Amino acid sequence: MNTLPVKRTFLDAQWRKLVIINYAIDPEILKPYIPFNTELDIWQGTCYVSLIGFMFVDTKMLRLKIPFHINFEEINLRFYVKHKATEGYKRGVVFIKEIVPRPALTLVANLLYNENYETLKTTHSWKEESDTLTVQYGWKKGEWNTITAVANKTPVDIMPDSEEEFITEHFWGYTKISDTVTSEYEVAHPRWQIYPVISYDVNVDFKKVYGADFAFLQDEKPVSVYLAEGSEIVVRQGGKISIKK
Repeated sequence: MNTLPVKRTFLDAQWRKLVIINYAIDPEILKPYIPFNTELDIWQGTCYVSLIGFMFVDTKMLRLKIPFHINFEEINLRFYVKHKATEGYKRGVVFIKEIVPRPALTLVANLLYNENYETLKTTHSWKEESDTLTVQYGWKKGEWNTITAVANKTPVDIMPDSEEEFITEHFWGYTKISDTVTSEYEVAHPRWQIYPVISYDVNVDFKKVYGADFAFLQDEKPVSVYLAEGSEIVVRQGGKISIKK
């Protein structure tokens, strides 16, 4: 009997206190960014792009802890796609840009995996009060950019077939290598809980950080904002999707 090979774990860590800010976007804007052999994943007629800030905690690469690369912030802008495989559709994400504070992370991700990482100074703040939790992430590109969520500190379950489920449960990553090659990897984590958001603030220069295609987000009101607790995660090495010869 044939068995499928076990995929190698490239990275394991915790993703914690994720501020997730979701915008509606014209699918035409995303067309140049869609990897080969994937298509946009639309939820109830809306195409989403999400700005997300969170903490990497207790990070290990190939099971090893790398000094100064264990706990750090990441801020990313991403959208949602699906890939039709033999076993059915795989739902995944594509990153427009991932911001981290360590140059080595950017070097490895960009050179080896063709991701679009940028090294910037970052910061975060978690403040817990009697009945609220305030989480803020910041990154400096010229001036400081920040995203902030104030939430009820009692988490709740994510409901099935909800927008929250759609946004948080895409378990594949897709990267555009060329017009005919896509990189695929798997991200595994349990179902998350979210903290009901009371208020939020977005102070971001979208044009400077993400380019002219996303400058419109400067004046756009988010469709929704979440604060997710997160969990342990595992990133498994994948493969390439390309034209078969």
